[in-house]
Order: sequence, then structure tokens, then C-alpha cells
Amino acid sequence: MAKRDYYEVLGVSRQASNDELKKAYRRLAMKFHPDRAQGNADSEARFKEAKEAYDVLSKPQKRAAYDQFGHAGVDSSHGAAPGGGVGDIFGDIFGGGGGRRHARGSDLRYRLELSMEQAVHGVDKKIRVPKMAKCAACKGSGCRAGSTAKACTGCHGQGQVRLQQGFFSVQKTCPQCRGQGSLITDPCAACNGRGMLREEKTLAVKIPAGVDEDDQVRLVGEGEINSAGGSPGDLYVQVRIKPHPIFARDGDNLYCEVPVNFTTMALGGTLEIPTLSGRAKLKVPAESQSEKMFRLRGKGIRNVRNRNQGDLYCKVAVETPVNLTAQQKELIKELEKSLAAGGRRHAPRSSSWADKIKAFFEDLVD
Repeated sequence: MAKRDYYEVLGVSRQASNDELKKAYRRLAMKFHPDRAQGNADSEARFKEAKEAYDVLSKPQKRAAYDQFGHAGVDSSHGAAPGGGVGDIFGDIFGGGGGRRHARGSDLRYRLELSMEQAVHGVDKKIRVPKMAKCAACKGSGCRAGSTAKACTGCHGQGQVRLQQGFFSVQKTCPQCRGQGSLITDPCAACNGRGMLREEKTLAVKIPAGVDEDDQVRLVGEGEINSAGGSPGDLYVQVRIKPHPIFARDGDNLYCEVPVNFTTMALGGTLEIPTLSGRAKLKVPAESQSEKMFRLRGKGIRNVRNRNQGDLYCKVAVETPVNLTAQQKELIKELEKSLAAGGRRHAPRSSSWADKIKAFFEDLVD
């Protein structure tokens, strides 16, 4: 039976982030784990299918190969991928077809730190990435100027040798030239025959609006090159977001705590609240309680994928006045006496708490 598409297995889109992949896999693993569905062959098969899909899609290099070639890019049992064998992606495959193989270059990862404002609104950044590049002196050949590589005598320029083991014929990488098919007898002095030197390259990165922690921007072909040829790898720019002095982020929503004085909480009022797109008004009703959460719709973050707009949640907290004058203390005492005279009418929560305490001690006596 043909394998199902890995994205279909996990129930995610092909643009799914690492977090979305992880959540989808955890959900399926919880549902179909053998410990929870003992003896159910279908559940066990679904669990193995989900695990296999996540193992591939959670690894950038394997995911890139899968996106390009499908199952053939990550499973040798599917035979050759378009444009070459599976070994063209991951290196030599035991017993693969003849000829030299040019592995794809390695992927690189770069961590880019952004402010929350930059992540929310998007930003263009210049980054400097250390990577291997072709040696300018020999133009990547590894040979000193005026000389050329010689065909390997061990494999006659094929890069692979065939060994006979009883009835079986096994093809493997030539140990003399390491699969290159040629040998450098007069190496370049600048790169010692490697054909590559490490250098720093400046790249422009466009960060889309709404990215979150650990989101990645892929720069195709900006990874490492391979001295044997083949296509270069990719560069994955991974986002890191610095803590914000006012806001905390959870997905597309923002959270903040707003200190409010006692009189505003008691009598009500309007507060000016900062948002990442300007200022907003927050109306606090009279007799609001501390820790009450207010929701400002559409004042959060626009999702980078579906463009839905998140909300801003403001938790109000009563700020107890400090550094009181003698007159202010007397006024508060007078207010306290007036409130106490009203009893439960002015302080229902305190009165209910007192009733519970009284009942608790009465139960202890009994």
C-alpha cells in the first residue's frame, strides 16, 4: 500500500510551523499510543505512521528533501529521486547506481534576535553568516593554477569501485579518491586543495509581520556548498524575540498588567492603554475588582499565516497608595469606618470569607 502524504498524516498544511507539527504529533500520539489502545492493530499502525511523519518533517533537511521529492527523498526503498538517486541528497547509498555522486551541501541555521515590535510589524535585516565558499585562487578546483586533477587509477574516474562477494556484486565509494573520480596532485596553496575557504557573507532577510518565537525563514541555496559539487544547502533563519517591558505574548494575543488606583477601581474611569499599534482607551466600570481581565479585540498580533488578528488582554491590579500624609491616613480611617458600618453591602466577598472562617473554627470545636 502506498504511503500517505506526511502532512496529511499529521493533519497540517505544508506551511505548518515546527510548533504546529509538534502539537499535531502530540495529539495523535496521545490518541493512538499503544499503551492506551492495547491490542488495537489499527491504532498501533496509526501511531507508527504519525511518528514516521514527524521524524521527517521535524528535521529541516529531511523536510526540504521530502517537499522536493516526496517519499523518494527520504526513503531509499522508493528508488531514485527526480534528477538523480537518493544518494544525491544524503550521500552514497550502499549498492547505488554507478558514477560519481554529488551530495547536497549542508543546511545552516542562524538565530536572529528581534524586538517584539519588529516581530509584530515585520522588518528587513542584514545578517553576516560564516560559511564555506569557493576558493578564489583556484576557482573551487583545489588545484594550483596551471595544473589539473588526474583521473583516479583506483576507479578509473568513476568514483566507485565494484567488489565481488560470492554471487553478489557490491558497488561502493572508491577509497582512493573518496568518490571524486580524480586526485589532486598539485594542490592550491590558498585552500590546501580543498577548493573552499570559510568566509562571511552578508545576506538580506525579510522577516514577515507576525512571526513568533522559533519561526523560521528559509533562504534557499544560502547554506554550505559541497567541494564535490552538487547544489548548496539552505539557510534557516530562526527567530528569537527579546522580552518586552510591557507585553507578554501567547500566540496572536498580548497580555499586560495595568496598575490602577483605588478611586478609579471604586468609582470607575477611563485609562489610556499602550498597544503595539498606538494608544487605546480602556473603560474601567465602577466597583471593579483587582485582577479583573479586560479584552481589547483586535489589538493583538496579526497571524503571519492566516492573517487573523489577535486580542490584547489587560489585567487591572489595585495599587495601594504609599507615602501617605497624616491627613490622608485620617481620611482613609474615616472611610474605613463608614464602609464597616455598611457591612456586607459594601464588602460582600470579605463578609463571605468571614462567614467561612467562622464555620471552619466551629467545625473544629465540634
